[in-house]
Amino acid sequence: MILHGYYRSSATYRVRIALALKGMEAVQTYHHLGRGEHRSPDYLALNPQGRVPALETDTGEVLTQSLAIIEWLEETCPSPALLPGDGVQRAHIRAFSQVIACDIQPLQNTGPLNRLRTLGADEAAVTEWIRAAMRDGFSACEALIARTGGVFCFGDTPTLADVCLVPQLYNARRHSLDLTPFARLVAADAACARLDAFRSAAPEAQPDAE
Repeated sequence: MILHGYYRSSATYRVRIALALKGMEAVQTYHHLGRGEHRSPDYLALNPQGRVPALETDTGEVLTQSLAIIEWLEETCPSPALLPGDGVQRAHIRAFSQVIACDIQPLQNTGPLNRLRTLGADEAAVTEWIRAAMRDGFSACEALIARTGGVFCFGDTPTLADVCLVPQLYNARRHSLDLTPFARLVAADAACARLDAFRSAAPEAQPDAE
């Protein structure tokens, strides 16, 4: 398999974690987002949306969108399960994950941020936009797992929720967001940091890290 990504892309970071947790290997190839390499004709032929990640499977299929890729990994390699439990439990895990992947993270993509700049927002305003999106989303996520037990978001093993949480907290720290109100999220992140799968997937551990 070939994983197309960028070291600091939180969506690619999710897929790296999922691959590592499942013990699956993919050759990584890199597209520097700051240089616009994800908009090259060759990459657009592979992924017409021009975003990372994309995963070329060993049968030649091209999968896009991080959550879709991770669900395919889950179906292909069910153990260890990233969506454990009954249907209700899996729905809760998906809901938490989608708060991050669908509501928080897209507001921090290059496109929306550049649009803000063209509308006259200075860098201080752009940074506050990013922090506000994370504060709102993290407040919801903190409430969603307030009553769950275990050291991770949903129990004593990492799930899709943790796979999505860790990259977003990495972004939060990059933007100096105060994480004091989100003790449960920070605790889950700390539990993940003790696992090799999360450490090996971290941006600073990637060959294209700057």
